[in-house]
Amino acid sequence: MKKDQNGTSDSSSVDRTLKEISGRSQTYHDQKDIQNIIQLREVLSTMPRFAKAYFRAIEPTTSTRTRLSYAYDVRTFFRFLQEENPLFAKTDVTDWTVDMLDKLEASDIEEYQEFLKVYDIEKNMAGATREVSRITNGEKGLKRKMSALRSFYAYYYKRQMIQRNPTVLVDMPKLHEKAIVRLDDDETASLLDYIEHGGDKLTGQKKRYYEKTKVRDLAIVTLLLGTGIRVSELVGLDVQDVDFRNGGIKVVRKGGSEMIVYFGEEVEKALLDYLEVREGITPVAGHENALFFSTQKKRMGVQAIENMVKKYAREVTTTKKITPHKLRSTYGTALYRETGDIYLVADVLGHKDVNTTKKHYAAMDDMRRRQAAGAVKLRESN
Repeated sequence: MKKDQNGTSDSSSVDRTLKEISGRSQTYHDQKDIQNIIQLREVLSTMPRFAKAYFRAIEPTTSTRTRLSYAYDVRTFFRFLQEENPLFAKTDVTDWTVDMLDKLEASDIEEYQEFLKVYDIEKNMAGATREVSRITNGEKGLKRKMSALRSFYAYYYKRQMIQRNPTVLVDMPKLHEKAIVRLDDDETASLLDYIEHGGDKLTGQKKRYYEKTKVRDLAIVTLLLGTGIRVSELVGLDVQDVDFRNGGIKVVRKGGSEMIVYFGEEVEKALLDYLEVREGITPVAGHENALFFSTQKKRMGVQAIENMVKKYAREVTTTKKITPHKLRSTYGTALYRETGDIYLVADVLGHKDVNTTKKHYAAMDDMRRRQAAGAVKLRESN
């Protein structure tokens, strides 16, 4: 296979991946992979040609979603150089060669890290107009983008295509521990009760929409609370993935591995009630297998479920910002409290490293902290 001077092969591996996917019956996750690959091609077309070698190299060990995220992050680095660094301002990004990475010092990387905290990007809108969006990154966003850049640099340094790697001389952003936000037992019950009966106070169009979606919404929230699956895993569920005989659902975890997650009686009842409603829905072509339908009769997306959860959660708590991920935390906390088995919690939640689970759950015992509130008496009562 021919390679150009930047180590880029004539035939991209994304083409092989597309052919493999197209050659079999496409699932939701296959379709998402194809979308991600097409988007990745578009992003790579705006980057230096040598960048393709890196993304081809990480393909066997990363998902299409991860590679696309890395591509956006690395492209941000190139845009920063072109806009902020005089050495690169007059040259088109796509014409840069791999030796340009050797022209940068640790101070350039530090400037980039500072730039990432707040920056503006222009988006092309309809009618040849441009819209400026302001991007901000907190600790997690900074660390992810810097990790992507380190990985990018490490690839070329390891293969001796560059002489130096200044990214290792720059400290990574420190992540500060944050308290786990999740629902207490009474809040969980209130949330489910509100979804089931909260429409009593509504009128007009809101009342009609509530009645139309409450069985579906109750099934979704009950499933999230009763299994701890990720919202990205939930939207990918097909109706064939539900196994009532064994009480489990087949989910596709991060990285593409499949796993059976088991559910209890409450989840089973909520799903059965929803499936009765689902039978009366005629879906849009291409969405027939989706488990959960939107009001447009298409597979529900992540954003729609996040908005739905936030809408209901606002009615039961004003002090906690509840998202689908917080429902996952609620399940993980309850499971750890009931079993005390951190390895079981890690397995069910799909954590590859049990230390991730320990970090979030084992060190946290809110009930004991609450007991501390009344343990010390400041004055003896009469």
